[in-house]
Amino acid sequence: MSLAIDITGVPPERLLFAASPLAELTAMLHVLAVPEHHPTYQGWAAGTRAALKPDLAERLLEAEFLWRSSRADFLLPGRPAATLEEELDEVDRLDDETYVSAALITTCGANRLQFGMPSPLTDPADRERALDLAQARGPRQASFADRLIADPRMVRARVRRMLEDCGPAFFTENWRRVRPRIAADLRLKTDLLARHGLADTLTSVSRAVTLDADRQQIVIDKLQDNAASAARGMTFVPTVFGHPHLVVVHAPGRRPVVQYPVTAQGLPEPVPMELVNLRLQALSHPVRIRLVRTLARGSHTTGELASAWSLTTPEVSRHLAVLRKAGLLTTRRRGRYVLYELDASATAALGTDLMDAVLR
Repeated sequence: MSLAIDITGVPPERLLFAASPLAELTAMLHVLAVPEHHPTYQGWAAGTRAALKPDLAERLLEAEFLWRSSRADFLLPGRPAATLEEELDEVDRLDDETYVSAALITTCGANRLQFGMPSPLTDPADRERALDLAQARGPRQASFADRLIADPRMVRARVRRMLEDCGPAFFTENWRRVRPRIAADLRLKTDLLARHGLADTLTSVSRAVTLDADRQQIVIDKLQDNAASAARGMTFVPTVFGHPHLVVVHAPGRRPVVQYPVTAQGLPEPVPMELVNLRLQALSHPVRIRLVRTLARGSHTTGELASAWSLTTPEVSRHLAVLRKAGLLTTRRRGRYVLYELDASATAALGTDLMDAVLR
């Protein structure tokens, strides 16, 4: 499973390493939404959430689908600017069709979902499919998707105001604190690229990012079998709050963007050997590994998993039963849907290498 980005004929100056305030804000928002993915920042998340004004906390919850399981591509700028305001201005320049399609892909929790053209705003079949998928995610997602399609201008303005309000609430202070670490990493990457070339620089970004020089591709180990083009260039954005995630967005016609953690944090915790054996046996099947990596990004129904990986529902059910027996999954009922999700704490007990790979 990998994403191959074609860099044939792309000059080195189009491979950009840059800091992005909006991307780091998005990483912070993801930590607030899913603190169990980030043990180092659980205390920060708890304190920050407790200090939020009720109105902002409600608006963040309303829109968290834009950054919870995956990231809306417009939240990771291909050409980062110096300030959050400038980057939000660039988001405002997107047409409604582009914005809505990106937002609905993340809101519906379907990383492999592809909408037709021009967008669900004008295509009845895509609109119905998007609303149905959002309904399966719960009433908040369904309400957000419905309002976004009905009045995209209003929702876009509301999301922008919410992101701006994060500045005085928590972002400005934390951005000032982490900016020197990000700047230091950018200096190291620039020096490494100049002295040792692209292959070594990509290795320093992440062991999951490699250069296939023969095929002129940058290959990224992600939960997908896909290809993209860097004909317009490619951007690498360091993050302090993003560990352990390696986030990649590659919307058609736009620069692929990779957000990578500056440094790994945390150490593996000791776990009982009996539990390790049981869980490793459960994870020994390639199909179950795919299901685990999918469920690490958010809850899914059996039908969604079957559709995503071209499996039968009974086959998925059998694999889920093995994972549940090993205590690696949690479930909850949402109306007529049963949603499965990876138990992040149980998986983390197997070690940070496994957890980093699963969440990548």
